[in-house]
Amino acid sequence: MPLKGKKIILGISGGIAAYKIPLLVRLLKKNGAEVRVMTTPSALDFVTPVTLATLSQNPVATAFIKKEGGMWNNHVEWGNWADLILIAPATANTLSKMANGQADNFLLAVYMSAKCPVYIAPAMDLDMYAHPATLNNLKKLKSYGNKIIPAVNGELASGLTGPGRMEEPENLFEIIQKHFEKGSLSGKKVLVTAGPTYEAIDPVRFIGNHSSGKMGIAIAEEAAKLGADVHLVLGPTSLTPDNPAIKITRVTSAEEMFEAVTKEFPTADITVMSAAVADFTPQKKATHKIKKEGDTLELELTKTKDILYELGRQKKEDQILVGFAMETQNELENALKKLKKKNLDMIVLNSLNEKNAGFKHDTNKVTIIHKEGKIKKYPLKSKREVAEDLFYEILTHYDA
Repeated sequence: MPLKGKKIILGISGGIAAYKIPLLVRLLKKNGAEVRVMTTPSALDFVTPVTLATLSQNPVATAFIKKEGGMWNNHVEWGNWADLILIAPATANTLSKMANGQADNFLLAVYMSAKCPVYIAPAMDLDMYAHPATLNNLKKLKSYGNKIIPAVNGELASGLTGPGRMEEPENLFEIIQKHFEKGSLSGKKVLVTAGPTYEAIDPVRFIGNHSSGKMGIAIAEEAAKLGADVHLVLGPTSLTPDNPAIKITRVTSAEEMFEAVTKEFPTADITVMSAAVADFTPQKKATHKIKKEGDTLELELTKTKDILYELGRQKKEDQILVGFAMETQNELENALKKLKKKNLDMIVLNSLNEKNAGFKHDTNKVTIIHKEGKIKKYPLKSKREVAEDLFYEILTHYDA
């Protein structure tokens, strides 16, 4: 259990979403975490200290001075104690005070004393969430190094529907769990493919696609962050990973990618095939540039080697193989067929029909499908966050 023995502080401010936090406390405790809870005074209008203290098995701090005996709650000790702090819900008022260095309650004083990562989950009505002051405060808090967990669309206490709803407790739990999984791939080899392939027609022209390699590079960097020995087979792209520890083999054609991948695959623990490999290549490559003669040009194409199928055929029981499916129609049906045909453990489905997802974008919207039948749909996220979600799925479903 990645949370066993981890010291987590939950800070609750005065919003209706506070009623959800007892479930999060229970999930954290059930998974081995040590939990302390602190609240702003107004949070007690929505949730009781008795409930939180019972579930966390620790007294709840609501003020600087304890009512019994006049002793003080040491905000510096709390700030030094924690491995992680989550402020949820974080109201517009609390966000403003955090962003501007105010410390007029115990929660804020602990936040300003913290030596650990701080996650913030805003919750408020949609107009407050969209207000320039709130957006500016979130931007400032992010610039301080805090992790912002964006509010989601949903029904709000006002009766309206829109962005401003706090992320659900189960998802907050997953985010905390993923935070502590850093380094959990230490000693493992992860093989990743990224980018397009270019299939030469002549020395000047080629058949290619619009893949930028951004998704695969994000996957390689996340694997390295988790402590893995990462080997990236990268098609023709100007992009490169920031992490110098990632080993890179640059290739151009599908054949070159086949040779590089099959060489590394036997020793890989996890393989993620996110490259957009050409399915066909010209049967004959012209030695010299083809001149523009006549009104048409006929090209005879032949199938390239099916790298993913070959890996699925070779895959040993202790290896994890993940494929990608970029679809434009019958998306889920086609992805499920590919999952089974290629003998994959997981497949990541993304669609060119989704706005701001797929080739060249910095964001992606994926559905992750496991061979056992579980299907998890994720909202539009940055490709870095998609990579985090991918490894969360791998680490929580397989003995990686």
